[in-house]
Amino acid sequence: GPEKHIVVEWVRKEFNNHWASECDIAFSRQPVSCFIATKDQEILGFACYDATYRNYFGPTGVTEAARGAGIGKALLLASLHALAEQGYAYGIIGGAGPVEFYKKTFGAMVIEGGDKGIYKGMLR
Repeated sequence: GPEKHIVVEWVRKEFNNHWASECDIAFSRQPVSCFIATKDQEILGFACYDATYRNYFGPTGVTEAARGAGIGKALLLASLHALAEQGYAYGIIGGAGPVEFYKKTFGAMVIEGGDKGIYKGMLR
């Protein structure tokens, strides 16, 4: 959409270039596979799915000031529902940071050997 550049630059500034690149890819999908959370025209968080790989959730992030308000959970739920609408039975979280959060909140399971991940061998 017309605000893509704003979202991608926000992700770059708040998080990192790698996540901004994946967010950029999410905007090229049909439908766009990135959700954002806003308050008073300010971006508080984002979540991508189907960005670098199909059926993958992430990257996702919420500003430090907005953490603990349920924004990350809401963005994850929106993404999982979108994946389900596309026919996926479950979503894969690549490079999962807060593993305990995902386990506790959604009953996520760790994929053994998953630490090798989809990002292995990519330019950094």
